[in-house]
Amino acid sequence: MTAQEAIHARFQIIWPGFTLDVDLDLPGRGVTALFGHSGSGKTTLLRCLAGLERQSSGSLRFKGEVWQDSARGVFLPTHQRPIGYVFQEASLFPHLSVWKNLDYGRKRVNSGHRVSLDHAVELLGIGHLLDRMPDRLSGGERQRVAIARALATSPRLLLMDEPLAALDLKRKSEILPYLERLHDELEIPVFYVSHSPDEVARLADHVVLLAEGRVMAQGGLRETLARLDLPTAFTEDAGVVIEAVVAEHDEAYHLTRLDFPGGSAVVAHRPEAIGHRLRFRVHARDVSLALARAEGTSITNLLPATVTEIADADTPAHVLVRLDAGGTPLIARITRRSRDHLGVTPGQPLWAQIKAVALLA
Repeated sequence: MTAQEAIHARFQIIWPGFTLDVDLDLPGRGVTALFGHSGSGKTTLLRCLAGLERQSSGSLRFKGEVWQDSARGVFLPTHQRPIGYVFQEASLFPHLSVWKNLDYGRKRVNSGHRVSLDHAVELLGIGHLLDRMPDRLSGGERQRVAIARALATSPRLLLMDEPLAALDLKRKSEILPYLERLHDELEIPVFYVSHSPDEVARLADHVVLLAEGRVMAQGGLRETLARLDLPTAFTEDAGVVIEAVVAEHDEAYHLTRLDFPGGSAVVAHRPEAIGHRLRFRVHARDVSLALARAEGTSITNLLPATVTEIADADTPAHVLVRLDAGGTPLIARITRRSRDHLGVTPGQPLWAQIKAVALLA
């Protein structure tokens, strides 16, 4: 990753009771999730990237361009940074129609848009809403309009601060496919703040784990979620994300086979065509281990794997076992008793039995 492709962010803010101190080299494409519990510094870091925290010291280089450098007295104000910002609340102008809200964003930029307004409207599926006033929109519709308005400014960097936090589960399910379209069809790098493991698993390419204003870990989604030395691994949400391809539809049993490096998984019938790529999540609690391939079992997703690491879990009764299934990492959460009974040790070949697969689509 060259300087012309990367984003380097070094910020320090010291407040009473809280310090943000981060030093990051991040990819200049894809979705980078800023992940952590409330108070970890996610939104503060996002505001630093946007130039909304003037008291921050440090530096910010975006693909070779210097946006901030405290040592040289450089600080590009927010209105001069080519960014789009989406807040938790849509914050639309209540006296303007959807179209006029979008047009307001478009007027901020010169000609030669990177994202045309028509394209933004199509991506977010809001063409039928253009004449409505904000008070006639659902929460999900308002947020989609807010995202389209941010895109209308033709940003080179899109910042999203928990855009789904104010929505109920149904509205979240409605808007997530549109966020995936942004990921798939636009080249604009996105920084996405969230404390939801499912959102991160579904949308992110890169993860920055924050705790108490500091970076605990960063890296590719698959590799980072599979680490056993991170606090996120020691919870009920521990698990991995697997990229797979739709390989076969079994019409007789209404099932679909998904192939990935190291094996395959059978799930309930999917509507996607053969060859379509998708993600699924396997929680550690849904993986059991066996010394030999099980026969006469209802569990159909069985993978040969090798133990690579064992770590303590968040309760004294359990351990976490990291596995390598032909290049695909898995995590199993088992009891200490099962570990000792099976004699689980690093380097040991085992069979991983996947009891449930959570499709991220």
